[in-house]
This record gives sequence, structure tokens and C-alpha cells, in this order.
Amino acid sequence: MSQRPYTPELFLQQATRHPVFDVRTPSEFRKGHIPGARNLPLFSDEERHEIGLLYKQQGREPAVLRGLEMVGPRLTEYIRQVQAVTDSRQVLVHCWRGGMRSASLAWLLGQVGYRVGLLQGGYKAYRKCVLADYEKPLQLLVLGGMTGSGKTEILHSLQQRGQQVLDLEGLACHRGSAFGALDDVEQPTTEQFENDVHAVLQTLQPEQPIWVEDESRRIGSVIVNDGLFRQMRNAPLVCIHVSREARVERLCNDYGSVSPEKLAGAVSNISKRLGGEKTRLALQAIADGDYATATHAVLDYYDKTYLYGISKRNPDRVMDLDPTPESPGAIAAALGKIARDVQL
Repeated sequence: MSQRPYTPELFLQQATRHPVFDVRTPSEFRKGHIPGARNLPLFSDEERHEIGLLYKQQGREPAVLRGLEMVGPRLTEYIRQVQAVTDSRQVLVHCWRGGMRSASLAWLLGQVGYRVGLLQGGYKAYRKCVLADYEKPLQLLVLGGMTGSGKTEILHSLQQRGQQVLDLEGLACHRGSAFGALDDVEQPTTEQFENDVHAVLQTLQPEQPIWVEDESRRIGSVIVNDGLFRQMRNAPLVCIHVSREARVERLCNDYGSVSPEKLAGAVSNISKRLGGEKTRLALQAIADGDYATATHAVLDYYDKTYLYGISKRNPDRVMDLDPTPESPGAIAAALGKIARDVQL
């Protein structure tokens, strides 16, 4: 049998080369897991609940014996599931606190020749490491611009040009604003979003500029980590300026395939902020298939909100890309020059 304990930092390094098996329950895994890990639960949610009650009521030994009764018939299946995932004889395993669940699977895999790396302190220690890393300084550059300016496309163009990019909306599976969830893509939990963002940051050079879109604290249902959001608010903000007509055209293209019912629902969700007159105008325009008029009505609110947010920033940390080129590629090229010249 070959087992080796790893600190969270070393465990994540090893995870770039070897498969990770998370032996926690399915509900624990869904709430948050190490990106790329595979769930190989020793117990179901119901079984873990039963064992937990038994531990509290009768003590450790009865709980352990009951766990062995549950796991025993499934030992061969655990090995087969690992074999189905990888041909490698080196794997990584963890549970919640680095206790019996991960140690038990490591022992089993060791009996059939696997070399097993264990996460010291389990997923709990990993999460502590993730949250601590968010407090480390990053050289962020924030890309600002009114709704419909094509900021996501520009970020992708920046990345293609070799710039470091953190695409928060992509990781959140949400386009931002009340209309961001119209793709019907399930968002991660906030905890999983933090894990995913952390995994991307681990691939970037923190001492070099990292472009990120200007976001509110909440992106759909997920919340940006406090440490990261604080740095975003204090970082230099580069504002691009795209004409209202170009923005309306882009938004109509982006959302033109969405059903009128979903668009009307999104407008209704922000009706209190839009006001009665703008809401009625937008809803009637959607019903008439006049998406340009509806978009203009909604942009009145979003533009006002954006300008208010800019007014709350330190003016010494705000700069304009003026004039702003027309194409995303040309904008990205100009932003790349700023990244080389700006004092972070």
C-alpha cells in the first residue's frame, strides 16, 4: 500500500497531472468541489445522515460498523469506477476533513496497486486555502463600458492576443443583468464559482496585468468573492465608448433568438427600476416584435445605472479609451497597449 499526504497547495499541483476522486456525498459535491474532481461517494446522502445520527446517539464504534456494512458490498465497484476513469496507477483522494472516508478508499486502492495522494485536512482545508488566496494582490485591469458594448467579445480578443483574462460571466454561466439567465444554463453555486475562479487564477501570473470585466457584486445568483471584488473596485478602470445604435444592434442580435415570453419576463423582473412608462413601452415593443425600441427603453435604465456606478469610483483610477475603435479586435489591440503602459 502506498499513501502520501499532500498540503492543499501540493495537492492542487498534483491534480494537474493525476485524477482526483472526491468521496463525499453527492449533495456535498454539488455544493462545491475541486474543479476537475470526480465524485466517488462512499455513502449516499441518506446513508451519511444515518451514520451521523448513529454516531451521536451510540458512539463511534456502532457508527463505524454500520458504515462498513454499507460499504462492504460495494468495494469491487469502487475499484471498477476508478479503473473506468484512468489507466494511471497514481490517483488523488479526499473527503471533507481528510478522515475515515478518504483513508478507507485510499487503503482499498492501495491493496490493488494504486499510489494514492491524500489531501491533508480534506476539502475543508482546500476551501480555507481558496479563500486565503483571494486576499493575495492581483494586478487587475477592469474593462468598463455601457451594456451592449461587447465587453465579453473584447475580453476573448484580448486573450487571443496573449493578454491574461478572467472571464467572470463565463465562469458564472450568466451574461449579467436581468437578461443574463435567458440561455437557460444552470449556474454554479457561489461556493463552486469561487472554486472555479480560483482555479483560473492559479493558471495566471499575478504580477502581470489581468483583464476582468466591470461587474456588480452579484452575477445572476452567484456572488463575487469579497477579496476579489474589493480588488476589482480599487483597480484601474478602462472605459470603452460604443455608440447607442451599435449597442442596440448588438443586443438585438444577441437576444433576438430568445422567445418574446422570456424577454417580457426579464423586463417585468426589473419593472420597479424601469418605471411604469418604460416597462409598458418595452413590453408593447416586444409584443410587436420591435426589439430595437424595447432595447432602447431598457438601455435608458442600464446606462443611467452605469454612469452612477462610474461616479462612485476614484476618478484618478478611471481612464477612457477615447476614441474607441469600432471592432472588438481593434479595441483589444488598443487595450493591450494600455496594459503595457498603465501604472498598476
